[in-house]
Amino acid sequence: MNTGLGRRIATWLIFLTTVAALAAGIWRYAYLQGLDQLGARGEADLSLASDRLVGQLQRYRDLAVFLADHPQVHEILRDQIPGAARDFLQDVADKSAALDVQVVDRGARVLASPQTAPGAVLIDQPFVRRALRGALGWGHGPSLPLTDRAFFHAAPVFDGAGQVQGAVIVSTDLNGIDYDWRGSNPAAFFTDDAGVVQIANRSEMLFWQRPLGEPGLIRADGTALDFEARYVKDHEIWRMGWGPYLPDEALHLTKPLLVVGLTGEVLLDVAPARRLALAQAAAVAALCLAFGALLFLATERRRTLTQANLKLERQVSKRTAALNTSNTELRREAAEREEAQAALRRAQSDLVQAGKLSALGQMSAGISHELNQPLMAIRSFAENATQFMARDKPERANENLTRISEMAERMARIIQNLRAFARQESVPQTRVDLTRVIASAVELTEGYLRDADVTLVYRDPQGPVWVRGGEVRLAQVFVNLISNAADAMTGGKIRRLTIDIDQADGVSVRFRDTGPGIEMPDKVFDPFYTTKSVGGASGMGLGLSISYGIVQSFGGQIRGSNLDGGGAMFTVRLERAEDVEDAA
Repeated sequence: MNTGLGRRIATWLIFLTTVAALAAGIWRYAYLQGLDQLGARGEADLSLASDRLVGQLQRYRDLAVFLADHPQVHEILRDQIPGAARDFLQDVADKSAALDVQVVDRGARVLASPQTAPGAVLIDQPFVRRALRGALGWGHGPSLPLTDRAFFHAAPVFDGAGQVQGAVIVSTDLNGIDYDWRGSNPAAFFTDDAGVVQIANRSEMLFWQRPLGEPGLIRADGTALDFEARYVKDHEIWRMGWGPYLPDEALHLTKPLLVVGLTGEVLLDVAPARRLALAQAAAVAALCLAFGALLFLATERRRTLTQANLKLERQVSKRTAALNTSNTELRREAAEREEAQAALRRAQSDLVQAGKLSALGQMSAGISHELNQPLMAIRSFAENATQFMARDKPERANENLTRISEMAERMARIIQNLRAFARQESVPQTRVDLTRVIASAVELTEGYLRDADVTLVYRDPQGPVWVRGGEVRLAQVFVNLISNAADAMTGGKIRRLTIDIDQADGVSVRFRDTGPGIEMPDKVFDPFYTTKSVGGASGMGLGLSISYGIVQSFGGQIRGSNLDGGGAMFTVRLERAEDVEDAA
């Protein structure tokens, strides 16, 4: 067990190490890809900012070139009329948003300017000397007292012989150029040849200076800043803490602008690329760990199942002999139970038949009376017919013979009902006419009710009512309920049994008597429960139990209850049979 545990721990350590190495590789690759994409986007942003700056500055260079050929400028150089010239140059500066427009002669002496006093000498400015040599000159620096940041364009003025007569100098206020850039992303700035920041979209970076031969920047007052530079592949990464408006770690890109003598630089925040790389590495690691966890669970489950299988095999091998013995015993017990169930079914069938015979025994006196009465009537009608024939009265003899035929038909119907009631019914369930079954049960119990002095109230629906059941067994239920009602009303003043059929919701047959009611309605259908006295009509208490089972076998219900005014009511609810079944 310890060896297996150590092996699993070693496997997990190797797996975790592999996942960590894979996640680190994914992070490195995604980080480099992010830097490449960031660099491409940064170069596009830097090119856009550079082109914007160059375009804004070259507008003033074109203004200087245009003024160099202007007649008013030539008049200034020839006639030196500072008053009118100053108004002209002021109008040009106002319309072009230039800081200052100056006209100097060959000695770099200012002849006219709206901002600079005439007579000032600018020979110490390189861009002025370049213009006086016949080329376009540019430069930057302070233009006090107007601004501490200005950009100058100088264009030479030629005479008709092609000789330089002087120059036109257009000054631009850089504060107005980068003012619209403030706060835009990313952080961009432009440095001169000395590494001093002249233009920036972050105002706090103005006049910061790059240390000689080193990356980074220091403040204008010489204060050092937190800074660290490193290279990731071909990308220069600056790690710095230069304030809330600059990234803590940024990709540094540069682009020289030879047209204006500046270098464009941009700082791109690498935090999004780092977060994206970290997210990709975490996703891969999570996927690998989830796969590893599932693999571990599957392996552990397989190992557990293997151990359980071995244990089960040992237990199965031990219990095989016992199971064989148990199976033999179960087969024997199953055979015995089948025999017992067959005997039970035979006993139940015999019990139903015994119940019917018991009912016939109770009604034997009434049935004998029903048969004796028509026999005596037949004898009397036969003697009368003989006498009428002797007296030559054939019509009277014919009436007596007709009455004899009716009596014989009645006896045949009673005997037919007795034979049908006494036989064993083989069909478990079919479609029967309820009115016919009730009429048969009434005819069988008619003598019994007459002997008990019971008045029967029954209205025939005058039409068939089809229900599901067996004709013989259903008649047995009704005979049992009628005879029980007659026995219950023995000794009563009012003896009336009412039978009615309700077809409102299904088919229900109600038997209501005027007896004392049911003593214990919840036990009336229990086997061997009876309220009949020993001295009277005795019973074993199986009639209602048998009836309950018969009705249940038809899918119906039988229920006993007491009436409010006295007496009992038994309700037999049966399933209605569809007309389609009769057609089939």
